[in-house]
Amino acid sequence: MKQPDYQLPYATTLEVRDRCLCFRTQRAARTLARRFDAALKPVGLSNGQYSLLMSLNRPEPPRMTDVADFLAMDRTTLTAALKVLQRRGLVQTAPDHKDRRNRRVSLTPDGHALLKEAVSIWRAEHDALDRELDMDPAALRAMMEGMT
Repeated sequence: MKQPDYQLPYATTLEVRDRCLCFRTQRAARTLARRFDAALKPVGLSNGQYSLLMSLNRPEPPRMTDVADFLAMDRTTLTAALKVLQRRGLVQTAPDHKDRRNRRVSLTPDGHALLKEAVSIWRAEHDALDRELDMDPAALRAMMEGMT
């Protein structure tokens, strides 16, 4: 049966599967996220929540725009993620005393305690992952950093 002219050949799908860096990176990111979601489940965090909490572990509370930029997410997505953590009493927001239009985000004492507990899980999982990689983990991180 002849393929209609408006359809792409299946070979194009295979080409994208085999060549597309974006596809491969997204697939690897989802696989890694599931792995760390499972590892962090005992402390009630997802990988994304852990990353967000870790991004707040700073000497001074960052502005929401700085956190969004650091995590490469839009402010709407960040606000939704923060609401979940706020309801759990792990983070708090406050107006920026220099510019009331901005908000600063910080860990609460409970947030610090949970992050301290979670980091040992993250380290153990990351050590296992580093041992499983077929290449030098530092080289892989450097390559990925060059893409951002």
